[in-house]
Amino acid sequence: MTLRVAMIGYGFMGAAHSVGWRQAPHVFSLPEDVEMAVVVGRNAQAVADAAAQWGWVESATDWREVIARDDIDIVDIVTPGDSHAEIAIAALEAGKHVLCEKPLANSVEEAEAMLAAAERAAERGAKAMVGFTYRRVPAVTFLRQLIASGKVGRVQQVRAAYQQDWLVDPELPLGWRLQKEHAGSGALGDIGAHIVDMTQFVTGLQVEAVSGIIETIVKQRPVLGERVGFTGVAGGKLGDVTVDDLAMFTGRLSNGALVSFEATRFATGRKNALSIEVSGDKGALRFDLEDLNTLWFYDRTASEATQGFTRILVTEAQHPYVAAWWPAGHMLGYEHGFSHQVVDLVTAIAEGTDPHSTFAEGLSVQRVLAAVEESSRKDSTWVPVGADAWVAA
Repeated sequence: MTLRVAMIGYGFMGAAHSVGWRQAPHVFSLPEDVEMAVVVGRNAQAVADAAAQWGWVESATDWREVIARDDIDIVDIVTPGDSHAEIAIAALEAGKHVLCEKPLANSVEEAEAMLAAAERAAERGAKAMVGFTYRRVPAVTFLRQLIASGKVGRVQQVRAAYQQDWLVDPELPLGWRLQKEHAGSGALGDIGAHIVDMTQFVTGLQVEAVSGIIETIVKQRPVLGERVGFTGVAGGKLGDVTVDDLAMFTGRLSNGALVSFEATRFATGRKNALSIEVSGDKGALRFDLEDLNTLWFYDRTASEATQGFTRILVTEAQHPYVAAWWPAGHMLGYEHGFSHQVVDLVTAIAEGTDPHSTFAEGLSVQRVLAAVEESSRKDSTWVPVGADAWVAA
């Protein structure tokens, strides 16, 4: 069969997802054919231009009409967070498979409603997946496999950070990512969601309680006059920034270990630095997205004379996803994770299995984010996440 895809939204993430949908069928032997059927946006000319540039068959301006079509099988949601719940629930109720960008929603309540819709749809065979794409960087998937195999022993401490600097300039315009009604939260939800998910993914452990603080460093910015690229050109008036710029929090994992989290868009000099280091009683592993083909491994069981962090170049055919690409040492990049996301979703649909991360996993991250905000309001007191039982993928 051919799975026909409708993508709702066409901004930065629309471009990345389009690359994934276009590349994956040509590089991997997918169990089903895929067609980039239609991309949807509010501006008819802009979305038509996007369709032509990225290879979609057609464009449209009404997502409800597209979801109602019998010839659409998968709905890919890359809109701002304030519309995730409405679109995903409608698509699932229409019997479509759904891929939704992270964070899953703007609130725990929305995420719970989305999970309930996904569970109802699953009874009819529809699949639902959250786009935590960094899971599919081969080095991150391999890091998880190494931890699961016991290479670091018992996880005792984790340090996770996502550091960017694109908001350091106070004259940068007030886009939707800086408005709570659209984004839900700032650095906490936008990039903090990634490090919470990655911590739970690679360790197989759940964040059960948090203590943290969030801060808005620049409280007013010029309103957006014209959108250009990722941000835009400033207008003449000032508007309030209603989300956080920086979130720092500590978490306690389900095995008792502590994890430190930092999510910031004010780390001067850091462009897209997502890093995680997992320390155990037998060793340690470290990953940094700005060097995404590499893992660093410390083997504490080796002789003292040879102990030290060892660089692992994750480009061998034996490493996750890599065999379909290039010879060893020929590096992969940011965009490849989106192809791997397509592979995993299409495979799950064909096999009738749950594609990870599931909406349940997305909800677990949403609950952590909400607990961090509550902790910050309560002078950084410890707040239990209060999640239901969560099973690692």
